[in-house]
Amino acid sequence: MFSKQPSKTPTNTPARTSTPSIVSEMNTVADPNSFRKTPASPKVASLIAADTTIDGGVSGDTELHVDGVIRGDVAVARLSIGESGSIEGAIQAETVEARGRVVGSITAKQVRLYASCHIDGDITHEQLTMEAGAFFQGRSLKFQRTSTPVAAITGEVIEISAAE
Repeated sequence: MFSKQPSKTPTNTPARTSTPSIVSEMNTVADPNSFRKTPASPKVASLIAADTTIDGGVSGDTELHVDGVIRGDVAVARLSIGESGSIEGAIQAETVEARGRVVGSITAKQVRLYASCHIDGDITHEQLTMEAGAFFQGRSLKFQRTSTPVAAITGEVIEISAAE
């Protein structure tokens, strides 16, 4: 029943098994060029829980969700403030979604203020969205785009005299 069948391959070549794909994968050498571009690992969002208070700044190239309290400046890539979240300090991010309380300035490309938020401070932004019911006390400042320099006009100087 389990007898070994004679192999038709030469003695120096390994016999094929019932799973040729696994054997062939194990016997092949990986191409070193195939691993040059590895996809970046996805960044995991950090959470400041509702029962957590941080006295000090928070920074990183990451996503942060705040349900607790931060007393200090926040500089992250993406910030989400939950309804129970509170930040007392300056915020810098690419995007900010606020449902909770902020006392301090916000600087971000995109800012979204939900109906449950309470913002007391200036917002510098490219895009600002506010739902009905959102509380915002401060100034809304649009990012100042740097003007492109005007090419200098070159040429001959022509002297013009008034006709008599």
